[in-house]
Amino acid sequence: MLVLTAVATIGGLTLALASLLVVANHWLHVEEDPRIDAVEDMLPHTNCGGCGYPGCRPFAEALVEGVVLPGKCTVSPPEEHILIAAYLGVDVGAEEKRVARLACAGGANVSRNHARYVGLESCAAATLVAGGGKGCFWGCLGLDDCAVSCDFDAITMDRHHLPVVDEDLCTACGDCVTACPKDLFSLHPQSHRLWVACRSQEEGDEILDDCQVACTACARCAMDAPGLIEMRGNLPVVDYTKNRFQSAEATQRCPTGAIVWLDAKKGTVKGRAARKIIRQGSLREAPT
Repeated sequence: MLVLTAVATIGGLTLALASLLVVANHWLHVEEDPRIDAVEDMLPHTNCGGCGYPGCRPFAEALVEGVVLPGKCTVSPPEEHILIAAYLGVDVGAEEKRVARLACAGGANVSRNHARYVGLESCAAATLVAGGGKGCFWGCLGLDDCAVSCDFDAITMDRHHLPVVDEDLCTACGDCVTACPKDLFSLHPQSHRLWVACRSQEEGDEILDDCQVACTACARCAMDAPGLIEMRGNLPVVDYTKNRFQSAEATQRCPTGAIVWLDAKKGTVKGRAARKIIRQGSLREAPT
């Protein structure tokens, strides 16, 4: 009898709660704007998050609400922006494309290892073993965690085991930033052309024994571009708020090519004082 009473009580409560949900759904239901589906169909469906929203659907909702403009999506081509703007009756808007940048140029042909890592082929795993064995503690380990994490095939590994970002394919999703255990990736507007391709905190030429393209903290670039570049922690830091003052001239006296100019057509351009890199094979491991 007690069992039947308990079952009846639970059943009654379930029925009552279900009824309340039905009533609540009827009175509180909000009709979704059908334009959201239409706008979402015009978006690239990459769900990359580069627009600042967790996916294309939330971005479509924000567009319909008038919170953002179509140009906020840097993945869609301009013609798609125009279509969305025309459909919603809004301005296209503009947003500068952001891309991932790597703060290291120490490929296997210019940097040494102090120890040979043997284990899971992963930068994250290698970092747990004495930092990965690379002579420069801050340098890229070259085990392609960043490339694996990129769902848009925007990162490939070159023959010297250094990541290369294809800016046309990059969506600024930030997965490489999260994947890199050395914190070498960051997201930047494409107009940030003056770039420090190093994270070493060492000072002096001794670091060149481990990496031939490392920053030696000579501060020549900061002297040549006062106000735009300052030295912090033995590294030059570019003040990108002064974007109009960026110039390749700041790279010209860098002896290692640690600070470069990222030309839209020519690619990475080093200053005239930078040593020429001739070696194509890997450097031998440093003696222990």
